[in-house]
Amino acid sequence: MKKKFLCILVIVMMFLTACSPSKQSSEDNPTIKIGYLPITHAGPLFLGDHLHNGQYDGYQVELVKFGSWPDLMDALNTGRIDGASVLAELAMKANELGIDLQTVALAHKDGNVLISSNDIQTTADLKDKTYAIPHKFSSHNILLNEMLKKNGMSYDDVNVVEMTPAEMPAALSENRIAGYVVAEPFGAIAVAMEKGKVHAHSDEIWPNSYCCIIVLHTDFIRNNKEVVQSFVNEYVALGKQADLKGDEVYDAFSKFMKVDRAVLELSMQWISYDELRVDEEEYNKLSDFMVEMGISDNPPTYKNFVDNTFIDGAS
Repeated sequence: MKKKFLCILVIVMMFLTACSPSKQSSEDNPTIKIGYLPITHAGPLFLGDHLHNGQYDGYQVELVKFGSWPDLMDALNTGRIDGASVLAELAMKANELGIDLQTVALAHKDGNVLISSNDIQTTADLKDKTYAIPHKFSSHNILLNEMLKKNGMSYDDVNVVEMTPAEMPAALSENRIAGYVVAEPFGAIAVAMEKGKVHAHSDEIWPNSYCCIIVLHTDFIRNNKEVVQSFVNEYVALGKQADLKGDEVYDAFSKFMKVDRAVLELSMQWISYDELRVDEEEYNKLSDFMVEMGISDNPPTYKNFVDNTFIDGAS
């Protein structure tokens, strides 16, 4: 009797597996695996997943969550994911080191604020204080350096530490750091808690600054041009919808970022998802900053790293 029951159970499981919708990739319905961190900078990906559950016309998008940039880059560099919404500097450095990546769009515009504790009145007050960034290879690090320069200070005047974004608001409230600059919604969390304040917005320091970009492996682009075009089309459309800040946007973002709506609403005031084409002049400015700060010796050229074919063809 027991053997008969087990046989029936196996048959039922086989039937259910055969009848359930397949999530496996095929030539007719390929899957794009896109890495992300749970930050507003990847917002259009969240909205797309919420509205379409990863199912698009002729392809699927599988979002792969990571807890840190090093973990995401390890997966990207080893080919475990096809692309990512990632810090531009990290992707450029990977390309410089031989990982064949290209960017097809900006992930967002703006969206970075420099936060300080409530007792910091001027940038000069940060001297000899500890200030947190998410990663050495980040626009946040560049923004900090530029803010210090604009105020007659040097990078060495501040004790700069790398810290995971989620830890930063607590570290600020506990006076372990005097400030931080990071992707949202972690700046808005400190402001909403009244544990910190906006010291400066990114556009006050580095107008049109680039931060996160959408990158794909070059081989994937070469072998899936129609799919990539559709993916970029969809990303652009989702970005425009995200900028409208409707209820579906907050519902989608809340699934990926476990914060109050009030925090998301504040955070969304600082970010936009329009005009996602990578401009050559701004890209070269970013490259120059990387060389100046010693985080890159030979950044990839605009021609070799940026593929605007798809965003120029986006409808």
